[in-house]
Amino acid sequence: MKRIRDFYKYIVFWFSAVNTHGFGVHSPFIYHFISFIIEEKNPYYIFKKIESLRSKLLKDKRKIKINDFGTGNNRISTVREIARHQLKSAKYGQLFFRIAENNKVQNVLELGTSLGVTTAYLASASSQINCITLEGCSEVAEIARENFSCLDISNIKIVVGNIDQTLKNALDEFESLDLVFIDANHRSTALLNYFEQCLTKIHANSILLIDDIYWSTDMEKAWKKIKENPHVTATIDLFHMGIVFFNPHLYKKHYKVRF
Repeated sequence: MKRIRDFYKYIVFWFSAVNTHGFGVHSPFIYHFISFIIEEKNPYYIFKKIESLRSKLLKDKRKIKINDFGTGNNRISTVREIARHQLKSAKYGQLFFRIAENNKVQNVLELGTSLGVTTAYLASASSQINCITLEGCSEVAEIARENFSCLDISNIKIVVGNIDQTLKNALDEFESLDLVFIDANHRSTALLNYFEQCLTKIHANSILLIDDIYWSTDMEKAWKKIKENPHVTATIDLFHMGIVFFNPHLYKKHYKVRF
Protein backbone atom coordinates (compact mmCIF):
# COMPACT_ATOMS: atom_id res chain seq x y z
CA MET A 1 0.00 0.00 0.00
CA LYS A 2 2.83 2.43 0.80
CA ARG A 3 4.38 1.92 -2.65
CA ILE A 4 1.03 2.67 -4.32
CA ARG A 5 0.59 5.78 -2.17
CA ASP A 6 4.17 6.96 -2.88
CA PHE A 7 3.66 6.49 -6.63
CA TYR A 8 0.37 8.38 -6.59
CA LYS A 9 1.88 11.23 -4.54
CA TYR A 10 4.83 11.51 -6.91
CA ILE A 11 2.58 11.67 -9.99
CA VAL A 12 0.53 14.44 -8.36
CA PHE A 13 3.74 16.25 -7.41
CA TRP A 14 5.21 15.91 -10.91
CA PHE A 15 2.26 17.57 -12.61
CA SER A 16 1.98 20.32 -10.01
CA ALA A 17 5.70 21.20 -10.03
CA VAL A 18 5.44 23.99 -12.59
CA ASN A 19 8.30 26.14 -11.28
CA THR A 20 11.12 24.15 -12.88
CA HIS A 21 14.55 25.45 -13.93
CA GLY A 22 13.75 28.79 -12.32
CA PHE A 23 11.01 29.65 -14.84
CA GLY A 24 8.00 31.34 -13.33
CA VAL A 25 9.97 32.36 -10.25
CA HIS A 26 9.86 36.09 -9.54
CA SER A 27 12.12 36.11 -6.49
CA PRO A 28 15.75 36.73 -7.61
CA PHE A 29 17.03 34.78 -4.60
CA ILE A 30 14.87 31.72 -5.26
CA TYR A 31 15.58 31.91 -9.00
CA HIS A 32 19.31 31.87 -8.29
CA PHE A 33 18.92 29.04 -5.79
CA ILE A 34 17.02 26.87 -8.28
CA SER A 35 19.15 27.71 -11.33
CA PHE A 36 22.63 27.74 -9.83
CA ILE A 37 22.41 25.42 -6.83
CA ILE A 38 19.63 22.88 -7.41
CA GLU A 39 20.17 22.61 -11.18
CA GLU A 40 23.97 22.88 -11.10
CA LYS A 41 25.65 19.75 -12.51
CA ASN A 42 29.38 20.48 -12.33
CA PRO A 43 31.26 17.92 -10.21
CA TYR A 44 33.54 18.88 -7.34
CA TYR A 45 36.69 16.95 -6.50
CA ILE A 46 35.23 15.38 -3.33
CA PHE A 47 32.22 13.84 -5.09
CA LYS A 48 34.15 10.95 -6.65
CA LYS A 49 35.82 10.14 -3.34
CA ILE A 50 32.55 10.04 -1.41
CA GLU A 51 30.78 7.98 -4.05
CA SER A 52 33.69 5.53 -4.11
CA LEU A 53 33.11 5.09 -0.39
CA ARG A 54 29.38 4.55 -1.01
CA SER A 55 30.25 1.75 -3.45
CA LYS A 56 32.31 0.03 -0.75
CA LEU A 57 29.49 0.37 1.77
CA LEU A 58 27.09 -1.27 -0.67
CA LYS A 59 29.32 -4.36 -0.58
CA ASP A 60 30.00 -4.35 3.17
CA LYS A 61 28.51 -7.51 4.72
CA ARG A 62 29.32 -6.66 8.34
CA LYS A 63 26.39 -7.22 10.68
CA ILE A 64 25.55 -4.57 13.25
CA LYS A 65 22.85 -4.08 15.86
CA ILE A 66 20.43 -1.27 15.10
CA ASN A 67 18.84 0.60 18.01
CA ASP A 68 15.98 2.56 16.45
CA PHE A 69 14.62 5.12 18.91
CA GLY A 70 12.08 6.34 16.36
CA THR A 71 10.23 3.09 15.72
CA GLY A 72 11.47 0.99 18.63
CA ASN A 73 12.32 -1.68 16.06
CA ASN A 74 15.71 -2.90 17.28
CA ARG A 75 17.21 -5.39 14.84
CA ILE A 76 20.31 -6.86 13.22
CA SER A 77 21.24 -5.53 9.80
CA THR A 78 24.22 -5.40 7.48
CA VAL A 79 26.06 -2.27 6.48
CA ARG A 80 25.18 -2.85 2.84
CA GLU A 81 21.46 -3.05 3.66
CA ILE A 82 21.66 0.27 5.48
CA ALA A 83 23.58 1.77 2.55
CA ARG A 84 21.02 0.42 0.08
CA HIS A 85 17.88 1.56 1.87
CA GLN A 86 18.74 4.52 4.08
CA LEU A 87 21.38 6.66 2.39
CA LYS A 88 20.35 9.68 0.35
CA SER A 89 21.23 9.37 -3.32
CA ALA A 90 24.34 10.96 -4.79
CA LYS A 91 22.38 13.81 -6.36
CA TYR A 92 20.95 14.84 -3.00
CA GLY A 93 24.29 14.56 -1.22
CA GLN A 94 25.88 16.70 -3.91
CA LEU A 95 23.03 19.19 -3.61
CA PHE A 96 23.81 19.46 0.12
CA PHE A 97 27.44 20.20 -0.73
CA ARG A 98 26.43 22.94 -3.19
CA ILE A 99 24.07 24.53 -0.66
CA ALA A 100 26.82 24.58 1.97
CA GLU A 101 29.46 25.81 -0.49
CA ASN A 102 27.37 28.49 -2.21
CA ASN A 103 26.05 29.92 1.05
CA LYS A 104 29.45 29.84 2.80
CA VAL A 105 27.94 28.15 5.83
CA GLN A 106 29.99 27.75 9.00
CA ASN A 107 27.69 26.06 11.52
CA VAL A 108 25.96 22.87 10.41
CA LEU A 109 23.73 20.52 12.38
CA GLU A 110 22.53 17.14 11.12
CA LEU A 111 19.89 15.03 12.85
CA GLY A 112 20.42 11.45 11.74
CA THR A 113 23.98 10.54 10.74
CA SER A 114 23.37 7.03 9.41
CA LEU A 115 26.64 5.91 7.76
CA GLY A 116 27.83 9.49 7.39
CA VAL A 117 27.66 9.90 3.61
CA THR A 118 25.43 12.99 3.67
CA THR A 119 27.41 14.29 6.64
CA ALA A 120 30.56 14.05 4.55
CA TYR A 121 28.94 16.07 1.76
CA LEU A 122 27.77 18.72 4.24
CA ALA A 123 31.12 19.07 6.00
CA SER A 124 33.49 18.84 3.04
CA ALA A 125 32.34 22.10 1.44
CA SER A 126 34.91 23.85 3.68
CA SER A 127 37.38 22.77 6.34
CA GLN A 128 36.15 25.77 8.36
CA ILE A 129 32.67 24.29 8.77
CA ASN A 130 31.74 23.26 12.30
CA CYS A 131 29.51 20.22 11.78
CA ILE A 132 27.74 18.35 14.56
CA THR A 133 25.75 15.25 13.65
CA LEU A 134 23.41 13.31 15.93
CA GLU A 135 22.98 9.54 15.65
CA GLY A 136 20.88 7.27 17.82
CA CYS A 137 22.69 3.99 17.17
CA SER A 138 26.23 3.59 18.52
CA GLU A 139 27.26 0.85 16.07
CA VAL A 140 26.06 2.87 13.08
CA ALA A 141 27.91 5.90 14.44
CA GLU A 142 31.11 3.86 14.66
CA ILE A 143 30.87 3.00 10.95
CA ALA A 144 30.34 6.71 10.22
CA ARG A 145 33.50 7.55 12.19
CA GLU A 146 35.44 5.05 10.09
CA ASN A 147 34.08 6.71 6.95
CA PHE A 148 35.07 10.21 8.04
CA SER A 149 38.56 8.97 8.77
CA CYS A 150 38.73 7.26 5.37
CA LEU A 151 37.71 10.52 3.69
CA ASP A 152 40.14 12.50 5.86
CA ILE A 153 37.35 14.79 7.13
CA SER A 154 38.12 16.11 10.62
CA ASN A 155 35.54 18.86 11.15
CA ILE A 156 32.65 16.57 12.18
CA LYS A 157 31.58 15.79 15.73
CA ILE A 158 29.27 12.80 16.24
CA VAL A 159 26.92 12.81 19.24
CA VAL A 160 25.47 9.36 19.99
CA GLY A 161 22.17 8.80 21.79
CA ASN A 162 18.44 9.40 21.58
CA ILE A 163 18.09 12.66 19.64
CA ASP A 164 15.15 13.63 21.85
CA GLN A 165 17.71 13.83 24.65
CA THR A 166 20.88 14.98 22.82
CA LEU A 167 19.49 17.79 20.66
CA LYS A 168 19.31 20.46 23.37
CA ASN A 169 22.96 20.09 24.37
CA ALA A 170 24.02 20.01 20.72
CA LEU A 171 22.16 23.26 20.06
CA ASP A 172 23.88 24.83 23.06
CA GLU A 173 27.21 24.40 21.26
CA PHE A 174 26.13 26.84 18.54
CA GLU A 175 25.55 30.58 18.75
CA SER A 176 23.55 30.23 15.54
CA LEU A 177 22.92 27.70 12.78
CA ASP A 178 23.52 28.29 9.08
CA LEU A 179 22.38 24.90 7.79
CA VAL A 180 20.29 22.14 9.39
CA PHE A 181 19.43 18.74 7.91
CA ILE A 182 16.70 16.74 9.67
CA ASP A 183 16.61 13.05 8.75
CA ALA A 184 15.68 11.31 11.98
CA ASN A 185 12.40 10.20 13.55
CA HIS A 186 9.78 10.16 10.76
CA ARG A 187 6.86 11.10 12.99
CA SER A 188 5.20 14.50 12.92
CA THR A 189 5.45 15.08 16.67
CA ALA A 190 9.20 14.38 16.63
CA LEU A 191 9.84 16.42 13.47
CA LEU A 192 7.91 19.43 14.75
CA ASN A 193 9.71 19.19 18.08
CA TYR A 194 13.11 19.18 16.34
CA PHE A 195 12.02 22.07 14.13
CA GLU A 196 10.86 24.20 17.06
CA GLN A 197 14.09 23.59 18.97
CA CYS A 198 16.25 24.46 15.97
CA LEU A 199 14.30 27.70 15.47
CA THR A 200 16.03 29.07 18.58
CA LYS A 201 19.32 29.17 16.62
CA ILE A 202 18.00 30.21 13.21
CA HIS A 203 18.84 33.56 11.57
CA ALA A 204 17.65 35.28 8.41
CA ASN A 205 20.08 33.44 6.12
CA SER A 206 19.68 29.99 7.67
CA ILE A 207 18.56 27.07 5.52
CA LEU A 208 16.77 24.02 6.89
CA LEU A 209 16.53 20.75 4.96
CA ILE A 210 13.86 18.20 5.87
CA ASP A 211 13.99 14.67 4.52
CA ASP A 212 11.06 12.49 3.40
CA ILE A 213 8.31 15.12 3.60
CA TYR A 214 5.90 12.74 1.80
CA TRP A 215 6.93 9.64 3.79
CA SER A 216 3.44 9.37 5.29
CA THR A 217 0.26 11.38 5.74
CA ASP A 218 1.58 12.22 9.19
CA MET A 219 4.82 13.65 7.76
CA GLU A 220 2.85 15.62 5.16
CA LYS A 221 0.87 17.23 7.97
CA ALA A 222 4.12 18.20 9.71
CA TRP A 223 5.49 19.68 6.47
CA LYS A 224 2.29 21.72 6.06
CA LYS A 225 2.63 23.09 9.61
CA ILE A 226 6.26 24.00 9.00
CA LYS A 227 5.32 25.91 5.84
CA GLU A 228 2.67 27.79 7.81
CA ASN A 229 5.07 28.74 10.61
CA PRO A 230 5.39 32.56 10.83
CA HIS A 231 9.21 32.36 10.87
CA VAL A 232 9.22 30.57 7.51
CA THR A 233 9.17 32.86 4.48
CA ALA A 234 9.65 30.48 1.54
CA THR A 235 10.05 26.78 0.85
CA ILE A 236 11.14 24.57 -2.03
CA ASP A 237 9.52 21.14 -2.32
CA LEU A 238 11.70 18.56 -4.14
CA PHE A 239 9.31 15.75 -3.19
CA HIS A 240 11.93 13.65 -1.42
CA MET A 241 13.05 16.67 0.59
CA GLY A 242 11.88 20.12 1.62
CA ILE A 243 14.05 23.24 1.77
CA VAL A 244 13.05 25.98 4.22
CA PHE A 245 14.11 29.65 4.19
CA PHE A 246 13.71 32.29 6.89
CA ASN A 247 14.81 35.50 5.15
CA PRO A 248 12.19 38.18 5.96
CA HIS A 249 12.85 39.87 2.60
CA LEU A 250 11.42 36.87 0.73
CA TYR A 251 7.74 36.71 -0.12
CA LYS A 252 5.77 33.96 1.60
CA LYS A 253 5.63 31.45 -1.22
CA HIS A 254 6.08 27.70 -1.64
CA TYR A 255 7.70 26.30 -4.78
CA LYS A 256 7.69 22.80 -6.21
CA VAL A 257 10.71 21.82 -8.29
CA ARG A 258 11.35 18.64 -10.25
CA PHE A 259 14.79 17.37 -9.31
